[in-house]
Amino acid sequence: MIPAAAIRKYFLGFGIFFVLITALVMYTTQPVLFVLPFLVLIFIWICHDPFVLFWLLIAFLPWSIEFNVTETLGTDLPTEPLMLLTTFATMCFLVYHRKKKPLEGMARSILWLFLLLQASWWLASAYFSTDFVLSLKYFLAKTWYIGAFVVTPYVLFRNPKNLVRTAQVLTISMMVLVIRTMLIHAGMGFGFTSINPALYPYFRNHVNYSAVLACIIPLLLAGHHFAKTPPRKRLLKVLIAIALAAIALSYARGAWVSLVAGGIVFLLLRRRLLMPAFFMALIGASIGIYWLLDSQRYMRFAGNFNNTVFHTDFREHLQATYEFKDLSNAERFYRWVAGVKMVKTHWATGWGPNTYVKNYKHFTVPAFRTWVSDNPEKSTVHNYYLFTTIEQGFVGLFLLLLVTGYAFYIAQRIYVRSSDPLWRCAAAVAAVILGMECTVNLINDLVETDKLGSLFYLSLAVLITAEVRFRVERKNADSASGIRRSL
Repeated sequence: MIPAAAIRKYFLGFGIFFVLITALVMYTTQPVLFVLPFLVLIFIWICHDPFVLFWLLIAFLPWSIEFNVTETLGTDLPTEPLMLLTTFATMCFLVYHRKKKPLEGMARSILWLFLLLQASWWLASAYFSTDFVLSLKYFLAKTWYIGAFVVTPYVLFRNPKNLVRTAQVLTISMMVLVIRTMLIHAGMGFGFTSINPALYPYFRNHVNYSAVLACIIPLLLAGHHFAKTPPRKRLLKVLIAIALAAIALSYARGAWVSLVAGGIVFLLLRRRLLMPAFFMALIGASIGIYWLLDSQRYMRFAGNFNNTVFHTDFREHLQATYEFKDLSNAERFYRWVAGVKMVKTHWATGWGPNTYVKNYKHFTVPAFRTWVSDNPEKSTVHNYYLFTTIEQGFVGLFLLLLVTGYAFYIAQRIYVRSSDPLWRCAAAVAAVILGMECTVNLINDLVETDKLGSLFYLSLAVLITAEVRFRVERKNADSASGIRRSL
């Protein structure tokens, strides 16, 4: 709340400013200048309470649209401007309320320090980039992702009610869009080829849509777990059923697999096996990559240009998938092979963030070429781990795995040791969402989109907040036990 003395100062200052603007309007005969005092009022308001912008940002996440300013510059509206405004307003809030220490404890979070280390490498890899300007744009965009989806939530989530509210706003907004999509899709007969038109203009394709929806299901399940009244439990059961039906009718294989992966992550979490499983997955992936590269075994997966086509029938689409004749997977191999060759050229620092599309065609192998290899939409490599290695080198990949692995470690620790049921559930949901994103990003790079990227960083924000709370909780418990022993 703004102190009364400050309100009087603002009122007096605003009155003087309004008189000056009135004189300026009379002198210039430009009545549009009357907008300025009200813009100043809005600015002061959001600097004292930037969280209104955050709630708007969360509500608009599912509804954002891609907008190309130029051929080389695109943005997401209204989410990206809201991210920037939220980050700026939060910075003003932190400066104004610095005596209250709104970020107290954050510097003691190891996960936060690892994330800062990763962000530092984004800047370092931009310095070594083959296109400094493109890479600098990437770094700047990432800063307001972290500002809007990590720093702002940390300030908010110190009050658990705000954590619940964030989950509610995001879930309600997404479910409204899901119902809207299903109604449109129903009018098209729920066809495989009609799902993308039903999503327009809010999602580029069914892959993005289904991946976001899969991440909403853990929130619905958590809501059902904490629901206190039978009507609310019934409502959440209905919403869960709608969400599962929507995922099934999205015809996105990656989302189906990610749902299974999310369930496995939760089971591993409960059995305290999440970290061993994480390291086993890394070892398995390393062995698989070595096997493919040894003696160029990957060449066995080169498709037939004439037979590798897009199937409009979903059964044929699935059959083509396990026969390695599916167009999308064949194109993935085309880009993965090029990506691996790019890594060999700049293995330490990478080519620089945002530079893959500009450079990869020089490294492609014609044997893997498909009907869509011209890539007019300028999509990337479709594997976030390879994508990170290409653009940020093995250092960037190591830091990504470090942040992700430590996030799983914190989730495991809090779920097992914390006495607070809300934060145990929050840690479990964050771990499941991260597990889903790690899975779907094996064949995509959706962390670079506003919708999936925001969920990734929100999950980290939850775990950073939980880590700090858990440290305080353990410290208080140790102090209490020490007092009892002294007595």
